[in-house]
Amino acid sequence: MASHITIRKAPGTWSVRAGGAVLGETSDALELIEGDYAPVIYFPRKDIAMAFLDQTDSSSTCPYKGTASYYTVVTKSRTLDNAVWSYEDPKDTVAQIKDHLAFYAMDEITVEQI
Repeated sequence: MASHITIRKAPGTWSVRAGGAVLGETSDALELIEGDYAPVIYFPRKDIAMAFLDQTDSSSTCPYKGTASYYTVVTKSRTLDNAVWSYEDPKDTVAQIKDHLAFYAMDEITVEQI
C-alpha cells in the first residue's frame, strides 16, 4: 500500500442516503485515509441499491489507486452527476476497495455511521 494510504474496516454500521432515499446500509464498510484528506467510507457494492445509480463515461486516474469510474445518482427530484466513484480494477496495493463505492460529500448525499 502507498505509505500515505491506510485502509481499515470502518467500525459499526454505515448508511448512505440521497434525496431522502436510503441507497445502502452496511456493517462491512471500509475507511480509506489518504494523507491529509478527510477519511472516505467505501461501501460494498452488494449493499448498495444499484438501481439508483447510472454509470457515466467519466473517469479519473490516481497514481496510487488506479482508474476511477463514476456514477450518477438519480433521486425523485434531482440527478446528481458523477456523485459516486469506484475503482473497478484498483492497484494491488489498495485491492481491498475493489467492488466498493464511495460517495462525494454534498448536501443531497449523507454518509453516516448509525
